[in-house]
Amino acid sequence: MAYLLGIDIGTSGTKTVLFDVNGTTIASDTQEYPLYQPRNGWAEQDPEDWWKATCVSTRNVIAQSGVNPRDIKGVGLSGQMHGLVLLDADDKVLRRSIIWCDQRSAQECEEITSLVGAKRLIEITANPALTGFTASKIKWVMNNEPEIYEKARKILLPKDYIRFCLTGEYATEVSDASGMQLLDVPNRRWSDEVLQKLGIDKDMLGKVYESQEVTGTVSKKAAELTGLAEGTIVVGGGGDQAAGAVGNGIVKPGVISSTIGTSGVVFAYTDKVSIDPKGRVHTFCHAVPNTWHIMGVTQGAGLSLQWFRNNFCHEEISVAGLLDVDPYYLIDKAAEKVAVGADGLIYLPYLMGERTPHLDPDCRGVFFGISAKHTKREFLRAVMEGVAYSLKNCLDIIKEMGIGINEVRASGGGGKSPLWRQIQADLFGTPICTVNSSEGPALGVALLAGVGAGIYKSVPEACDQTIRVVTHQDYNKDNHVAYQKFYSLYNDIYQSLKNDFKTLAKVNQS
Repeated sequence: MAYLLGIDIGTSGTKTVLFDVNGTTIASDTQEYPLYQPRNGWAEQDPEDWWKATCVSTRNVIAQSGVNPRDIKGVGLSGQMHGLVLLDADDKVLRRSIIWCDQRSAQECEEITSLVGAKRLIEITANPALTGFTASKIKWVMNNEPEIYEKARKILLPKDYIRFCLTGEYATEVSDASGMQLLDVPNRRWSDEVLQKLGIDKDMLGKVYESQEVTGTVSKKAAELTGLAEGTIVVGGGGDQAAGAVGNGIVKPGVISSTIGTSGVVFAYTDKVSIDPKGRVHTFCHAVPNTWHIMGVTQGAGLSLQWFRNNFCHEEISVAGLLDVDPYYLIDKAAEKVAVGADGLIYLPYLMGERTPHLDPDCRGVFFGISAKHTKREFLRAVMEGVAYSLKNCLDIIKEMGIGINEVRASGGGGKSPLWRQIQADLFGTPICTVNSSEGPALGVALLAGVGAGIYKSVPEACDQTIRVVTHQDYNKDNHVAYQKFYSLYNDIYQSLKNDFKTLAKVNQS
C-alpha cells in the first residue's frame, strides 16, 4: 500500500498527516510552538521551532500508523505564507522570522510603491504593497538591521525553510512565492524588474517550481531526525490557502471556497490571469500548473464570533461543559431562532481593520441599529450575518472580474455550522456544500506529492479520486430577496463611517 505525507507549518503549530492514496487519514499529529511579539504590531517565530515540530510530528505519525517509511511515496509541504527567513553563508538562521501578521513595515510599503510605481507593482505582482507580504519585511531588515542583512545569503519562506532542512535544497513554488511580492505572477517567475528596483539579489532566492514538481529528496540526516526514508521525494507543495483549496477540490472553473477561520477567505480558481486594478483582492499563482487563483480576505471572520463568545457567552460555555457539547453548537441554536436581518441589527466585522474590499487598517467593528428589544440572540445572529456580508463583498468582486460561480464549498471552523452555511447560501444565492475531508492544506499537499510520485496523473485527477461532496444546502429564495436590503445598508454604513474611523484612529494615537 502506498501512502502520502502532508506537513502544514501553521502559525500555532505544525500539523503532519499521513494519508492513503484514496485520501483517507491514517494518522495525524500536531506540535505547537510560541509566537513572539516584542513590540505592539510585531509578530515573530523561531524557524528552529518549526523544524523541531516537523521532526516530532512526523516521527509520531509514523509510529502511530505502523507504516513502513519506505511505503510513504512522497512528502508535500504547506504553511503560513509571507514569513521571512534569512540564512547566512553557513545556512544558519540570522534572526527570528518576521511572519505574515506582522505590521511593522508600513513605511517600507510606501518605499516599495515609490520605487516600483503603484500601477506597475500591481501589473507585475498582481497586488499593491502590503505589510503582510515578504518584500516589505526584507526592506525593513535592510533599513533597520543592515548588519544582519549584510550577512544574509538566502531568503526563504517558512515551509521552504523546512524543505531546506529536509532536502538541503533552496527552493520554493509558485503559489507561496506569489505572496512575496517579488514574483512576476502572470509569468510565474521571479521579476528581475522588481528585484532590481528593490535592490534584492536574485541569487538569494530559491529556484521556483510548480507545486507538484519534485524539488528534492529527504537527506540522510533528515531521515534520521524524522523517521522518513532517505530518498523520499519532496514536492513543491503550496501556500496554506492554495493547498487548502486543492484539499477542497477547488481546481476547476465554477467551484469556489468560502473559508471561515480566524479570518475569512473566498477563493476562486481561474485558468487565466485576472488582476483587480484596484488591488481589493489578491491574485496568486494556483497550485495547479498554468492556473491562478483570486482570493478575497476578511480579517475578522471567525474571530468576531470567538470574541463575542469569550466576552458575552459565559453561560453558554458553562452549559456546553455540562452537556459535553461545543459552545458554538448552543450559539448556533440560539441564533437560529432569529429571522433574517437579526431584527434590524447589523454588524460590521472590522475588529482588525479590513483587507477586502476596503484595504482599511483604521476601520473598526460596529453594531448598528441597537434597540431595547434586542437580546443576545439578535447579537449572535448579527455577528454571523455581518461576517457573511463581508464574504459577499469578496464574492462580488470576484464575480465583477468575470469568474463564474456554480457552487460554493464551505470550510474552516465556521464551515461546520449548518446555520452559518445556510446564511451564506441565502445571501449569496448559491448552494453551499461541504466535502468529505477536513484536513485542508495537509491533504492538498499530500495530493500534490501523489502527482509528483506518479500516483495520480494530474492535480484535478487526484482531487476527483479523493474528494467528494457530502452535504448540500440550497438557498431560500425569499431569504435571498430579504438579505439584499440589509446587505445594501451594510455597505452604506462603512461609507458613512469611513472618515470617522480615521478620526478615531488619530484620537487613539494622541
